[in-house]
Amino acid sequence: RARDGKIDPVVGRDPEIRQIVDILMRRRQNNPILTGEAGVGKTAVVEGFALRIAEGDVPPTLQGVSVRMLDVGLM
Repeated sequence: RARDGKIDPVVGRDPEIRQIVDILMRRRQNNPILTGEAGVGKTAVVEGFALRIAEGDVPPTLQGVSVRMLDVGLM
């Protein structure tokens, strides 16, 4: 959706998005998991990360990757 421009810009989540990038760039323990109560902004952080990928604003290793969200509550 980010590549198609179907996600609105995310404001105020830069530290969290940077932390996701940092975690993904690790050699080990590189699986970020976002948890929290409903409405705290987990989806916004993931969408902001996806937008950065679509804009090419991530390290070369992460450029062009696909982002998948899993809602455990729907399982």
